[in-house]
Amino acid sequence: MGLVVMGVAVAWMPAGAGAQGSPRVTGVEPVTVKVGASLTVKGENLTKDNVAGVFVSNSSDDFPAKIVSQAAAKIVVEVPKVKAGDYNISIQVKSDILIQPIRLTVQE
Repeated sequence: MGLVVMGVAVAWMPAGAGAQGSPRVTGVEPVTVKVGASLTVKGENLTKDNVAGVFVSNSSDDFPAKIVSQAAAKIVVEVPKVKAGDYNISIQVKSDILIQPIRLTVQE
């Protein structure tokens, strides 16, 4: 009976572990910022092991943001020098840059 319970636990653990490891951005704070200001990117699994970089992106370019601090639930970045306008947040996972459906406005 002990072997059956152990088999079920082992079969269950990998499925849950895979889902927990995927980084996901759920929002930014504040949603309106100026160049050089701090921006907090909130989400899940945002550690250095999962997210190598954060970008402010428009339809044609990805501008790297300087990471100030990084933890599982948030990354604090410095907004890069970009023109005023609306942007998406993107994260670098391995060698891929993934545009997230999170918008922010950069003001002059």
